[in-house]
Amino acid sequence: MYIFNYNIMNGKMILRFLRDIQLNNNRPWFQEHRADYDAARAEFEQGVADAIARIATFDDEISHVTVKDTTYRFYRDTRFSADKSPYKNHFGAYINSHGKKALRGGYYIHLEPGNCLLAVGNYWLPTNILTACRNEIMVNTDEWLKCVQSSEFKHFFLSNSNNQNPFLGEQQGNGSSGFGLERLKTCPAGFPKDWEHVQWLRLKDYCAWHGVGEDFFQSDNWLDDMERVFRAAKPMMDFMNAVIDDYE
Repeated sequence: MYIFNYNIMNGKMILRFLRDIQLNNNRPWFQEHRADYDAARAEFEQGVADAIARIATFDDEISHVTVKDTTYRFYRDTRFSADKSPYKNHFGAYINSHGKKALRGGYYIHLEPGNCLLAVGNYWLPTNILTACRNEIMVNTDEWLKCVQSSEFKHFFLSNSNNQNPFLGEQQGNGSSGFGLERLKTCPAGFPKDWEHVQWLRLKDYCAWHGVGEDFFQSDNWLDDMERVFRAAKPMMDFMNAVIDDYE
């Protein structure tokens, strides 16, 4: 049994700042409230450090990961965007043993007013690796079905799925869940269209997400709840990482 002594992340304060930046996304306001940003950022990074420590108890591959390895700049790259808002309206951390830009799957934490969520898995895979993952599903179907048809996986990721991408800002975090950010309308080329489990081959990524309410990160028990969600998806992610690691 593990005993943790955490300074619980102040999720309420973080989300209050993020709501303010949504309403005042400009440089003069930000500079005037820089101390508020620094305080919110520090709280979030404390939460990420605690999350890494907790995840490492059931996935020792990420035990070496630091907070700096997982977090992102708050400043937006507006060069190719119609939206010229200089700052993001969320804090996110991607906890991955091979780094934030790795192809292998990891654990993602996202705090955004109205769109808080947890996510696990792999996305934006190159075509050759995606094909290899699909082949692995066909070769080891029973093992794959154990991963995605477990009661825990279905509870967190399939019981309230709307199959919409939660990372595009649709404000759907409160209770929304899903598996596969994008999927083909038909069977991928080269695979049997009449295969019994063809729905798993149509996925263009293997990312599972579980939307939570804003109160999730304000709870003293959020790390316990996070662990249950991440544990439920880890077998699926491990299945895919075993394939992806051959290419990285």
